[in-house]
Amino acid sequence: MPGEVLGIIGKNGAGKSTLLKILSRVTGPTTGRIDYNGRIGSLLEVGTGFHYELTGRENIFLNGAILGMTKSEIRKKLDEIVDFSGVEQYIDTPVKRYSSGMLVRLGFAVAAHLEPEILVVDEVLAVGDAEFQKKAIGKMQEVNTKEGRTVLFVSHNMAAVKQLCTRGILLKDGQIECDGTVVNIISNYLITDTQEYAEWIRDTSTDSEIYINNIKILNSKGILTNTIATEEDFVISIRLTILKQYENATVAIRFVNAENIPIFTTSLHDCLDPSEILEIGCCDLNVRISKNILIPGKYSLVIACFISRIKLFDIVEDKIGISIEDLGVRKKDLDRAGFVIPYYKWEKIQCL
Repeated sequence: MPGEVLGIIGKNGAGKSTLLKILSRVTGPTTGRIDYNGRIGSLLEVGTGFHYELTGRENIFLNGAILGMTKSEIRKKLDEIVDFSGVEQYIDTPVKRYSSGMLVRLGFAVAAHLEPEILVVDEVLAVGDAEFQKKAIGKMQEVNTKEGRTVLFVSHNMAAVKQLCTRGILLKDGQIECDGTVVNIISNYLITDTQEYAEWIRDTSTDSEIYINNIKILNSKGILTNTIATEEDFVISIRLTILKQYENATVAIRFVNAENIPIFTTSLHDCLDPSEILEIGCCDLNVRISKNILIPGKYSLVIACFISRIKLFDIVEDKIGISIEDLGVRKKDLDRAGFVIPYYKWEKIQCL
């Protein structure tokens, strides 16, 4: 839709870049057709649309011509494009001598300033430095809000998607898995991207001396499920195989939210003395997480066996996820900023 910033997310191989290539007419569709109104400006892979033997200045005119711009229209924008790109010193140098970061800067500057009705941007912004990424996101917001143009944005950076986009699409195996608000799409992304289940079972061999066989999520009634109410405890059950004893070997669990931000980590040694080593054989570790610790949302688990700063035996990530659901109980207490609700106690001391 005109004036919309559409975020397109999904795991690697979901079809995001292929979709953008079809929209940009870099690749033709096998079946079906694409209908759109207006010119499309694209920034896909680094260097797409550039002729490497031409200078930066010549490539600006080339890209403009591809978009259907006249020379006079391009000249009006030339100084603005060069200034935004930050490659003024090298604008008359063949782009084959540019670094990948310089190519991205110039490519984005051209795509954003030559006034296409639809701006298509792939993950390539990750190549640029932090300052340029901030600048590029600001420009995309300007293109959308002030100029009313449409932006299609593909990224694995959920914070950028949340900040920039007004709507989202989640792709899986070339199909639309989910379409809706950015908040809902991001919440569902973690489930799809990690193949979220309430149980994980090792199905490959390993030569590690300590490894994880099985992981389960159990609710307060001991039922296998990955949907947990805010008002109930839940258990993470881990089955280990230990082939050799190691002093100070431990197991840790890290909770990661939908934006891939670590929330908190707990380890076996939080409760047991390091001298209590894991004995040879098979053992189950049950970790009980208290109610009202996590605010409602989607979380994934990273579980590892290791000796701190010395050796990693095994790690399981992107396999198990938990959905914390607010069922309307104590909603007032849960309506607060942040990711976790820690235990705390305030004390008032009267001053005399």
